[in-house]
Amino acid sequence: MSDVAGWKPAPGPDQPPIPVRLVTFNTHHGVGEDGRHDLPRLAQVLAAADADLVCLQEVDRHYGERSEDVDQALLLSRALDMQLAWGPAIDEPRPGGAPRRQYGNALLSRLPILIGDVHRLPGSGEPRVALRTMVELDGAALWVTTTHLTTRSAEERAAQVAAITALHTDEMETGVIVGDLNARPEAPELDALRQRFTDAWQLAGAREDQSRWRFWQHDEGRTHPARSPHRRIDQVWVSPGVAVAGAYVLDAEGASDHLPLVVDLLVQSGV
Repeated sequence: MSDVAGWKPAPGPDQPPIPVRLVTFNTHHGVGEDGRHDLPRLAQVLAAADADLVCLQEVDRHYGERSEDVDQALLLSRALDMQLAWGPAIDEPRPGGAPRRQYGNALLSRLPILIGDVHRLPGSGEPRVALRTMVELDGAALWVTTTHLTTRSAEERAAQVAAITALHTDEMETGVIVGDLNARPEAPELDALRQRFTDAWQLAGAREDQSRWRFWQHDEGRTHPARSPHRRIDQVWVSPGVAVAGAYVLDAEGASDHLPLVVDLLVQSGV
């Protein structure tokens, strides 16, 4: 795939916005609340979301015993019959010609993936990256950047957010930044993101979460921890040109320690 950031679709007549369903989900390498690695369970949750774009964090590829040494990204893409773009944060050789030990972010797409590149983010501790992709729509294009920010400090997250936001150039027009940000949407370290993007949950015309009987938390979009969510750290941010019809936190059916967030986007066409 090319890394040319200035690609644009051919101009055309005014068209209605294009609906795109996106889900972002920290998969906890396929290990659920019961401590079991269960990739089919995870695939069923994702299939039920019926999304065009699936943005995943904490995905293993031949990582080791915790995920049965399988290629989770490839198996999920095959199970869902979707294209795959891969962004490893950890990428280590193994002896004897074994597949590389990898861990990171993945994009699964029903839409054609035209561009994909991986950008290492600043900070110490666990390596962090942003997976930047462009998918083709009918008469439009959408840039999707998937990431998982550090837990170490607000200062490091601020530097990572600045680096990610800078990846979205003026020529790219419509785009979303999604993932596990390990910060509240109003956190000071997300200031660079707020200057150019808008929190999809706040824009959504319809919203629903898993608050159930916790009426004081109703429709707050909390996704972590899955059993009793009280943190809204899994987020979708949209650029001008992308509207939001709805946003929904789904039941993960015990497949992860996070809950998946689904956002129904309306992408401006003919840009």
